[in-house]
Amino acid sequence: MLKRILSNDFPRNRILAVVLVVLLLALAFMPFIFPGVKALNVAAKILVFVVLVASFDLLLGYTGIVSFAHTMFFGIGAYGIAIASTRMGPGWSAIVVGLAVALALSFVLALVVGLFSLRVRAIFFSMITLAVAAAFQTLASQLSELTGGEDGLTFKMPEVLSPSYQLSETPFLGVSLDGRLICYYLLFVTALILLLAMLRIVNSPFGRVLQAIRENEFRAEAIGYRVVVYRTTSSILSALFATVAGAMLAIWLRYNGPDTSLSFEIMLDVLLIVVIGGMGTIYGAAIGSGVFVIAQSYLQDLLKLGSDATSGLPWLSALLSPDRWLLWLGLLFVLSVYYFPTGVVGRLRAMRARP
Repeated sequence: MLKRILSNDFPRNRILAVVLVVLLLALAFMPFIFPGVKALNVAAKILVFVVLVASFDLLLGYTGIVSFAHTMFFGIGAYGIAIASTRMGPGWSAIVVGLAVALALSFVLALVVGLFSLRVRAIFFSMITLAVAAAFQTLASQLSELTGGEDGLTFKMPEVLSPSYQLSETPFLGVSLDGRLICYYLLFVTALILLLAMLRIVNSPFGRVLQAIRENEFRAEAIGYRVVVYRTTSSILSALFATVAGAMLAIWLRYNGPDTSLSFEIMLDVLLIVVIGGMGTIYGAAIGSGVFVIAQSYLQDLLKLGSDATSGLPWLSALLSPDRWLLWLGLLFVLSVYYFPTGVVGRLRAMRARP
């Protein structure tokens, strides 16, 4: 049963298996382990990034395509929910319509970019996708009547997903059973299903062909595979998964704007997470997202504790100032790349293979 669920792609390392199980259980019981708004927001952000990063790894790690337009599809999903909910009002019909339109638009754009740009090699394709993403972000900022411009759109979700909704008057394990909790578990189930779906894709014959194209495109084409078709299909699938991730973010935040889902900083975060977790490993997306989002969210708090504890040493206290959290985050990234050049998952699997 487990073999079918994981598509015969086991962690292949005991430490990795334990880490994945701990991460799964932590996300599943986060509202009860660490009750509070911030912890729940961090867990929800991890779930969104797991889907987004795994979808990008499908493109980069398994197909060998470097694209900077991934956040464009992420933003399309978020704007689809935001615009539909603003125009149609809070309701499940708005979510369904918004997601359907967003998926259709992402499909068309991914197909166009794939057919016209995937024939371009290496850095030239990356520059084209970067230009397309920048143009789309500018367009979203200027169409203020539709997208809200720089201010973005604030909207409401169905009542069952709103914080004011109470499933039960009696708290369960000290946690209020409200709409926010229901919304979190909706994201959790969605992220888990999508992650397992991507595992199935990369371990299917289609996924094996993608890996063959990544390793040697000319040889794959020589033995009869239509490389452009496979690369375009991979781009479309990756874009659709990213669109759903954007919809998840909009449903959780009940707000969307250009900086929320279309910012190039999100693209940089995705690249960092892929490198930390390991390219060409769906499991790496989960571990990398957990490590990066937790570090990004709690590093300032840890530095503040360190700064207060070393107040007797002014130079050390200044070095541990919360204002320098980006410096320490960058240092952590450099160390992770140095000690885990193939990512956390790649390094752990290599430890298993070495004996």
